[in-house]
Amino acid sequence: MAQRATLVSRVSEDLRTELAAGTRPPGSRLPAEAQLAEHFAVSRPTIRAALRELEAMGLVRTQHGVGTFVVERPTVRAGLERLDSITDSIRAMGRQPGMIYASRTIRHVLPEEAGTMGVSGEAKVLELRRTITADGEVMAYSYDLVPEQILPEGFDVDTLSGSLFRFFRAVLGIDPHHGLAEVHAVHSEHVGWGPEAPAHNLFVMLKQLHFDSANQLLMYSRTYFIEGRYNFTIYRNGL
Repeated sequence: MAQRATLVSRVSEDLRTELAAGTRPPGSRLPAEAQLAEHFAVSRPTIRAALRELEAMGLVRTQHGVGTFVVERPTVRAGLERLDSITDSIRAMGRQPGMIYASRTIRHVLPEEAGTMGVSGEAKVLELRRTITADGEVMAYSYDLVPEQILPEGFDVDTLSGSLFRFFRAVLGIDPHHGLAEVHAVHSEHVGWGPEAPAHNLFVMLKQLHFDSANQLLMYSRTYFIEGRYNFTIYRNGL
């Protein structure tokens, strides 16, 4: 079983590479299962499982009795040099942003988190787990930590929804001013939640600390963007 799972992952990744390279353009029909099985030197059930992964990712669609076709999917792009909310960048691309909160929990920081955030090991945070979507398509999974001390006294965390930047501005009266970010490539089978999560294992992780103009920490985020669905750009010049 483990060997077959490995083969499925390999075939799925190879097919994704071909799609990303434009070898199989949007709208084109993939070869039949038997041809793909011969091409990749695997069984037809392995090909079928790999195609199911790609379909769950929204990369292909299968019409029973007709074939499997490459889907044309618009990509969301955002510049790393500007501090924008993810929902704003999705909206700027003409797509409808969505936010699904998987959990909201008040807890103590972990040692690694305390070191990164520069807070005491006794500090408490509001931990948020969110799924970020564009036109209903999952773009990213985000783990966010907000220091409890900046929340209003008696604040009901279950009422929190939508954009966190909007929450900071509209509810807390705080304007996110600047941030420090690191970008990492991540391969993991354990990122995300919900029915689509098992289909993804390649991510671009944006690790960020957000501050207001007085350098007060507002949030520590680790946002895992699904590879191929959300692209980052950096403006560079020769000055």
